[in-house]
Order: sequence, then C-alpha cells, then structure tokens
Amino acid sequence: MTRGSCILGLVLAALAPAAPAGTTVFEHVTLIDGTGRAAEPDMAVVVDGERIALVTPARALPRTAGRHIDGRGLYLMPGLMDVHIHLRGAAAQPGADGSHAVDFGVAHAALASFLYAGVTTVVDVGNQPELILKVRADERAGLILAPRILATGNLITTPGGHADAYALRITDFERDRPLLDRHIAEQQPDILKLTYDEEGWGARPMIPLLPLELMHQIIRYYNLHGIRTTVHVSNENRALEAIYAGTDTLAHPVIQAPVSDSFVRLMAAKQTPFATTLTIGESYSRLVEHPEYLDEPLYVASFSRAERDALRGAEREALRARTWTWWMKLMTPICEQNIAKIVAAGGVAALGTDQSSGPAVHRELELLAAAGIPPAEIIRIATLNAAIFLGRERDMGSIAAGKLADLVLLRADPSADVGNAKAIALVMKAGSIIDESRLPLAGGPQPRRWPAP
Repeated sequence: MTRGSCILGLVLAALAPAAPAGTTVFEHVTLIDGTGRAAEPDMAVVVDGERIALVTPARALPRTAGRHIDGRGLYLMPGLMDVHIHLRGAAAQPGADGSHAVDFGVAHAALASFLYAGVTTVVDVGNQPELILKVRADERAGLILAPRILATGNLITTPGGHADAYALRITDFERDRPLLDRHIAEQQPDILKLTYDEEGWGARPMIPLLPLELMHQIIRYYNLHGIRTTVHVSNENRALEAIYAGTDTLAHPVIQAPVSDSFVRLMAAKQTPFATTLTIGESYSRLVEHPEYLDEPLYVASFSRAERDALRGAEREALRARTWTWWMKLMTPICEQNIAKIVAAGGVAALGTDQSSGPAVHRELELLAAAGIPPAEIIRIATLNAAIFLGRERDMGSIAAGKLADLVLLRADPSADVGNAKAIALVMKAGSIIDESRLPLAGGPQPRRWPAP
C-alpha cells in the first residue's frame, strides 16, 4: 500500500459515520412529530437500528434494553430537510476535456455544515455529475459524514435555456431519447429537474424557453420510469403550464408578482408541492446590509475565516453594485406573501434554500416566520412536507413507528419559536448519533454536543 493510499484510508475512516449502536430510547421528551400537531409532553421514542420502533407516552414505555437518553426539558423533532440545494465544489467552467474540476473537500465541508445544523436530508437539483454522483455514492456507502443525499445529476432544458450549464439540452423527444435513457441509466436521478423560464424579468434578458409539449413528453417519460419531477418556474402562468404538463412539484414559488386568488385555490386543490427558496434572493441584500450575521455560531462553524472575510469584502461590494440585489430585496416580501397565502389555503410548501449550507436552512425558517406562518406549520414545511415533495412520506419526515430515525434533540421549543431549532443538543441520522467533533467543517473542529456513550 502506498503512503498516499494509506493517508486516504485514514481520512475516510475519520469521516465515516459509526454504525447505529443497537437501540436508543429517548425518554420524557416533548415530542414535535412534524405533522403540525401540538407538541406532546412526556413522550418516549424507541429507535432500533436505523428506524423508529415505538412512539408512546413515557408512562407506557415497556422495559427496553439499550441506551437511554433522559429528555426532560428537551424537545425531539424530525431531522430538517432541504429539497433545493446546489452543492458547492464543482468548477463553473469545463476543462479542455469537457469535464469539470471538483474540490471534494469543499463539498464535504458543505455537507458537514448541513448535519451540524440538524439537516439530515438534502436534495441537489442541478450539478455537475463529477461532483454530485460521487458524493451521493459515498454517502450511501457510509464513506463520508453527510446528510442523506438525493440528486438530479444533470437537469434538463432547451439549448440556451435557464441553467443550461448543468443541463442536458433537449430539442426533440424522439431524436434525443437516447440522451434521456443514458441519463436515467447512468445517473439514476432520484428526481428530475427541468427549467421552464424564459427570464426577461428583474435584471435578466430573455432566453430560449423549453417547448411546453416537449416538457410534457419528458415528464411523462420519467414518470413511466418511476422518477418524480420538479420544474423551475418563476411566474404564475409558467407554473400553471408546468402543473398541467404533469410535473409532480415546483422548484420555486412564484416570485415575479403577487399570485392570484385562483392560483392559490388551484395549489390547494392540486396539492402540488413547491420549494420555498426565499433565502437565495434575500441573501444578497442581507450580506450588503447586515454582514454581522456571519458572526453567528452556525456560520462561524460552517465557513472558514477566509471565506467569511471574502464575503464581507469583495463579494459584499460586488453585490452592492448589482441591480439584481435590490430587485430581489423588493420582491422577497412579495414571495413571502405568496407562500403564506398558499400555505393558509392548505397548499404544500416544502423547505428549500437554493444554497449550499446548513445555516441557510435556518435562515429559511426565519423568513417563513417573517411571512406570518405559524411555527408548527413551518416545522411541517421543513420535515413532513419535504418528504411529501419527494414522494417519501411513508419513510421520512415525521416521527412515527417504522420511519427512518432522522431526529434532532433540542434544548428549546421550536414550536414556540423556530429560532429555537438552532438550540441543538443532538443530531441522529438513520439511528446513528452524529459526533460533531468528527465533522470536516470549514470553520474548524467543533466540540461534541452530546456525551459519548
């Protein structure tokens, strides 16, 4: 064995998560199950291996062997989920051979920041395959400490369409079907993303739009292969067309203008889930006007000092000069109102950030609260609704017997204030308690938050 391969083996051993330690019993916790129901005091949750075995009032808990965690004064909720990320680490431009250079250290640090923030599942909805397929495979093989990763790999659009740098460019369904077949076989997308936006709004010029009938054909084809779909849209008319073309979900809320009452009623009637993605647009003016957020503990852990200095410096000044920054500041409250109206009517919002860090998820929670959405509903948006977005609500997203044991133990009540979701005592993914001291965070090593067994 070479010295280099030996070092790589040591690194992977350090990153790999420990196997679940048999049975874990959370006793006397206040349970916030992710469904939107009121918090239940003095409950017990039994985790056996990767799954939840029992949820019961603590007084009815049978004698159970295993590790017992006293949850008095603590709150147990499902792991948070982000259904719209673009993982950092791939070069924007291809090299001479057409491939994209990848920095897996950057990617691993970003993934670690999600786990540190209590996010146990992420969905990458457009990235270079060289990056995202490798980290997804490594996560599933248990080689890296990371949230559960689902991914589209390449997305699909028309040549010159929105985000075509990450896309398969499709012009004719029959002629290009081999490209679709290869995408399905080689990349095995967990969900397909298409983009349907001619832009021409804000500071953006007009670009080509994916033909509607072609989008319908592609959606139908992927659904026939058992793959759900999401479509990038930004206005009400395109959202309506995507829904009636058969998309399972929308990758964004309507941001270009206030939604109509009829659209709100339709979203409630159709129950088409959509990702919230408020944080991405708000992040530009936030950095310009309130860079002090970078000193919050989650950001200090998740970004290196050099990264935070660069954000405060050159990036902040570049954003200050951009028209897009101020257009998005103007429209973010409109988008918040649109989301709040649909949620109030019974529509299905799911938390997404359009970013690549755990702290962004908590900012999304704050912006949903600023929209006037009640905390219990926000928790559902970040947990069970996110699982519904993925079609995986039978397996994830709430605390119930038989579901994956993705859990966060908190020292304060998030159903009273979603800001309390930062008060993390313990993160569990698939029955394994995360040791934060082993996370390769960009901000450096962090102490373990829960005592080792």
